[in-house]
Amino acid sequence: MAPGTGTAEGSAKARLVLLALAAGQFLMALDSSVMNVSIATVAEDVGTTVAGIQGAITAYTLVMAMFMIPGGKVGALIGRKRAFMIGCVIYGCGSLTTALAPNLPVLLIGWAFLEGIGAALILPAIVALVARNFPTERRPAAYGMVAAAGAIAIAVGPLVGGVATTYFSWRWVFAGEVLMVVGILLLARPIADAVSDERPRIDLIGTVLSALGLGSFVYGVLRSDEWGWFQPKPDAPALLGVSLTVWLMLLGTGLIWLFLRWEARLVKQHKEPLLDPAMLQNKQLNGGLTMFFFQYLVQMGVFFLVPLYLSVALGLSALETGARLLPLSATLLAAAVLIPRFLPDVSPRRVVRLGILALLVGAVVLMAALDADAGAEVVTIPMLLIGLGMGALASQLGSVTVSAMPEEQSAEVGGVQNAVTNLGASIGTALAGSILIASLTSSFLTSVEQDPAVPASVKSQATVELQSGVPFLSDAQLQSALEEAGASAEQTQRVLDANAAARLDGLRAALAILAFAALIALFFTQRIPTTQPGSTKP
Repeated sequence: MAPGTGTAEGSAKARLVLLALAAGQFLMALDSSVMNVSIATVAEDVGTTVAGIQGAITAYTLVMAMFMIPGGKVGALIGRKRAFMIGCVIYGCGSLTTALAPNLPVLLIGWAFLEGIGAALILPAIVALVARNFPTERRPAAYGMVAAAGAIAIAVGPLVGGVATTYFSWRWVFAGEVLMVVGILLLARPIADAVSDERPRIDLIGTVLSALGLGSFVYGVLRSDEWGWFQPKPDAPALLGVSLTVWLMLLGTGLIWLFLRWEARLVKQHKEPLLDPAMLQNKQLNGGLTMFFFQYLVQMGVFFLVPLYLSVALGLSALETGARLLPLSATLLAAAVLIPRFLPDVSPRRVVRLGILALLVGAVVLMAALDADAGAEVVTIPMLLIGLGMGALASQLGSVTVSAMPEEQSAEVGGVQNAVTNLGASIGTALAGSILIASLTSSFLTSVEQDPAVPASVKSQATVELQSGVPFLSDAQLQSALEEAGASAEQTQRVLDANAAARLDGLRAALAILAFAALIALFFTQRIPTTQPGSTKP
């Protein structure tokens, strides 16, 4: 099928198509952040622990990562629109199951399994359907809107979750998702399908290898904060004295290597592969995927750290925390929409470089602004800058990756693209969390050990708990623990001061790592093209 054939014609129809696809992306991203502020409430309601709910969130990410590449191939087999709509139905069933879940096993079936499978079908199909329904010159704006919808969902997720949990019930969030799915299915009617003339087969061995490889790697990363990256934490599982995180990441890498070798073998035998490894040798696609990885690494690291600072260090409510993230949504949406509209022929490489620079500067400004006397207002300028950077990247990267390959491979590109973003997001969150806790622990212990007014019993208890992976504690939580330990008012205040200073040290260290990641990303922008897809300009 020729590119551009059957593209959405008429502004009203095009808006409906874009609204349906953007709403799908919004819904998929919402689940990654909406329940983080309500974990304790959900755990109590379904009769489990906080660790059980965190496990459900981890499982959702894991199922998506495992089946993203096969999900893209399913779209080529049955049609991208059909894959999108079936994915929405599965996701809606998962949301309904979660909303009605009486216990953790049912919650896991709905939230982790059904919603994860639905997302693995929906996300690659969205990439392909944008390519099918919009002409080349309009794709940057369309991809920008879709990507912006996903990022905004992550930003407003804590606000939505906070409102629902505070005034209604967390179950209404998932009930609302069911209604959104119904709305998306109605809006999806004018979407032009993209169906292959051939009947490709599903490579079962490749599916198993890719799912186990990506699943092992991502699971290892997600458990790194609990197990340790290299040296195992006390009571954490280990093999040959090394944390299981390392072994799972190595296992995942080895399985992915075997997957690519298997796929190359199928190509040589002229059989249908799950993914043609030659795709990954394409310089433009490779460059776009690399930028996606770094964007989501920095983006999800920031979305992990900033709400933590606002809610724990400053004691803001979920509603106040969500409101402080709104400036990011404003500049993100503005950049994603306005850059393609007013600068349709701008160099994608230049926009991507400026976007990465905005992420870098935003992280550095936030790092410099953090202070013991700082209030919530210090995040405003960094959020504006980071949102601008994310919007600039969103306006270009989707079009860059899809235009690198023939249109009939757009679903496969979508599968790989979403697998890479999932990987970047997992590593960004885990890395930021690990650096934060490691720096906080080191700073806190050093401060407490050097303070003669803090008794040895408190020092000993603090050392044991921190080395076991103590969470990021608020002043109220720490004060309650100290009172139970029988610490005096003076001792309590000294430890609280040490904790407040250590928290800032941890946040600064984590932000420094994210800024460094953005700096590294600048060296890979050379692979981004200098002309827009379909442009006749040299």
